[in-house]
Amino acid sequence: LSLRYNCLFLVDSVAALGGTPICMDDVCIFCTEDFFCYTDRATKIGQLISSYLEKKSNLEDHTVHLLFSANRWEMVPLMKQKLEQGISLVVDRYAFSGVAFTSAKPGFSLEWCMNPDMGLPKPDLVIFLQLNPSMAANRGEYGIERYETSAFQRTVQQRFEELMQDSSVNWKVIDAARTIEEVHNDIKLLSEDIISLAENQPVGELWR
Repeated sequence: LSLRYNCLFLVDSVAALGGTPICMDDVCIFCTEDFFCYTDRATKIGQLISSYLEKKSNLEDHTVHLLFSANRWEMVPLMKQKLEQGISLVVDRYAFSGVAFTSAKPGFSLEWCMNPDMGLPKPDLVIFLQLNPSMAANRGEYGIERYETSAFQRTVQQRFEELMQDSSVNWKVIDAARTIEEVHNDIKLLSEDIISLAENQPVGELWR
């Protein structure tokens, strides 16, 4: 395990909330930071996923899940390098989203979905922005991409709740239905608390 000098933050949610980048800024103001957003659509793997999400192509479900995982793994060397340089990483979605969304489909277990992402850099803090799928449907351009249906996202919410039972991951749930100012304040407080705890600690490995 390599030592690092700053934090790995993760912000996640069931649905696209529209305000996530603003929330990221709240985490970032406390430290030198870099921002990772998955899916990273700039890579060749990310472009395949983007075409699928935008309903321009069809892929088999197992294949899609492994592509999402590969998209995360291809960024790991850069993530570790930045952490060792004292740069905090703020990540919009990560392995938890991949597991929750795929396991919400028929025939996929949490265990199978988790396996490809075992060993990824473990977040010091996972901030989950909780929002009822029916409320999310009224925000932004909801419904344009795959998976953006209220029925499917209710199942995704249940899978997230199962993942939150893992006490080895530092989950914090924030009610995203409140005002932006209230959500911002909660994120700031959580970020301040974790920064001092993570400094000079080894980079953990997810689900190991």
